Amino acid sequence: MVDHPPSPPPIGERAVEIAILSLVAERGVGKSIAPSEAAQALALDWQTKLTAVRRAAIRLAEAGMIDILRKGKRVEPGEARGVIRLALPTPKL
Repeated sequence: MVDHPPSPPPIGERAVEIAILSLVAERGVGKSIAPSEAAQALALDWQTKLTAVRRAAIRLAEAGMIDILRKGKRVEPGEARGVIRLALPTPKL
């Protein structure tokens, strides 16, 4: 029998949200990140984290903490399909 290292614990929802918020804050207002950037910050097998990142992005957008962009325009969280970007909310004038 071969001993395998233990699997890492699952990444919690809050950790995913923190990764997104940290990256968009670091990027600044008027700039955006790809969901894959947040996933890569979380794990080496980042592709497996993309669904969790998209779900967290929807929660954060619903709470008004980030904007979800599609083709550079803000979209409602429930309409976030296809290629999206994540950004700090644009100030409302």
